[in-house]
Amino acid sequence: MKTKGAILWGIEEPWSVEEIEVGDPVTGEVQIRMETAGMCHSDHHIVTGATPMPGYPVMGGHEGAGVITKLGPNCPADLQVGDHVILSFIPACGRCPACVSGNMALCDLGAGLLMGQAISDGTYRIQARGQNVIPMCLLGTFAPYMTVHHTSVVKIDPTIPFEVACLVGCGVPTGFGSSTHVAQVQPGETAVIVGIGGVGMSALQGAVLAGASKVVAIDPNPWKREQAQKFGATHAYASMAEAIMPLLEATEGRMAENVILTMGEMHGEYIEEGLILTGKAGTLVVTSMGRMDESDVKLNSFLLSMLQKTIKGCIFGGGNARQDAPRLLALYKAGQLNLDDMVTRSYSLEEINQGYKDMLDGKNIRGIIRYTEADW
Repeated sequence: MKTKGAILWGIEEPWSVEEIEVGDPVTGEVQIRMETAGMCHSDHHIVTGATPMPGYPVMGGHEGAGVITKLGPNCPADLQVGDHVILSFIPACGRCPACVSGNMALCDLGAGLLMGQAISDGTYRIQARGQNVIPMCLLGTFAPYMTVHHTSVVKIDPTIPFEVACLVGCGVPTGFGSSTHVAQVQPGETAVIVGIGGVGMSALQGAVLAGASKVVAIDPNPWKREQAQKFGATHAYASMAEAIMPLLEATEGRMAENVILTMGEMHGEYIEEGLILTGKAGTLVVTSMGRMDESDVKLNSFLLSMLQKTIKGCIFGGGNARQDAPRLLALYKAGQLNLDDMVTRSYSLEEINQGYKDMLDGKNIRGIIRYTEADW
């Protein structure tokens, strides 16, 4: 079918909204009419080249929610035309060693996420200007329609608004799970969240719901610090350096049991800064993405060893999308997880470049693309 999509044709180029062709679903695939797409910082990493792609053009978007319109052969019986679904940016086969050991965020299917070939048959589902297009994370939610393998699809409660549902495909479970699954924040502990965007605000809410007595938000943007306190932060500072002395005083010298790095771009020197805020036997969780071509990390190895601190990486919150997404949306319905206020602005697909400018300017916690009948 012919539709439109936001295509990237090279590093540091703007998103180009133009005509694309999306293939019909084959074995194990579904076609989805998209309602919303989240504008995550990870898509901007392919613009800057921080996440290298094997080639161009690339279709952006890996957060999204919509309605199934077509089913290919041999799809799971629990997926039907008309179902409301979200897209999980990492597929989960349920059978590989990572999945069966409980690490579905590390499913072996993830090895091909940036290559572009469909899981089902190794071909491409999107064409633009007569060329094959690589969809971000084998999804490409920056288009009104998409064809995707069922392992990337999670059925959701149809009463959930699409505007917030799309966030549980990446940002919300990534941040929330950083606190609950990876850091394993416990009641009464101190948690520090560095970087208050969509992922950071989700990590903050995870720490609050886990029972942390002190939740420290760190961000250079005054508006984001103000928002963080509305979401449950007990303290807010502009930088990790600024937080050192107040945190020492507030914790009687013990510092934080958990520090979670969720800034939009990771750099090696942030590890040492984060470890300074981390107490004895504490955990530093690195959720933020750095450039694949950077490998320098700064840290004091003496204090790392002598104070028995731990550094953990984190992808997708260390969770399971099929289990976590329904649970997070249940918390939303119960009024315990604030997703409505995380959606700062809605944009049309044609406004995508303005949306990313607003993100980089610190104006949004999360911007979303809202599709309408005019797009379908």
